[in-house]
Amino acid sequence: MIYGYCRVSTKGQGKNGNSLEQQEKTLKENGALKIYKESFTGTKIDRPEFDKLLVKLEKGDTLIVTKLDRVARSMTKGSELVNNLINRGIKVNILNIGIMDNAPSSKLIRNIFFSFAEFERDMIVERTQEGKAIAKTKKGFTEGRPKVYTKKQLDNAIKMLGTSSYTEVVDVTTISKSTLIREMRKRGLNK
Repeated sequence: MIYGYCRVSTKGQGKNGNSLEQQEKTLKENGALKIYKESFTGTKIDRPEFDKLLVKLEKGDTLIVTKLDRVARSMTKGSELVNNLINRGIKVNILNIGIMDNAPSSKLIRNIFFSFAEFERDMIVERTQEGKAIAKTKKGFTEGRPKVYTKKQLDNAIKMLGTSSYTEVVDVTTISKSTLIREMRKRGLNK
């Protein structure tokens, strides 16, 4: 059986031919009969659809992916995974590299590509941290999500809870019950 696997980190990812639709089309064009796809980070090897596929693969099957970084973003994890599959008798076809086997040249190429994928991931993390550090120096920076409700709105809702139920306050203020409970705890109040 020829299986395909495609993955994006985010549902909106679609540049450079990485959209799920484009990957799926390419996999079908290259003989994949059953395709597993998902939106999940490549930094984790344990992914719901990928785990289902790994269980399904049997000796003699072929796994096709469009690019090596669709399988893993870490050199050690990716190399270990591909080696595992090859040792189980599963052919691994990475379309932008070729068919992987246990030949020394194949191992070298695979490890170089996984190293570049890991390097790219590390650079993304580094740039994100640098951007966050710069943002922290700017006036008015607040970490985390922006506040949805003002202090005045929350004060009013908490005051209403003195005489009304959570359901009634939610209906009037549109502030969720979980937000109200969290705010009550934060202020050391009980209802």
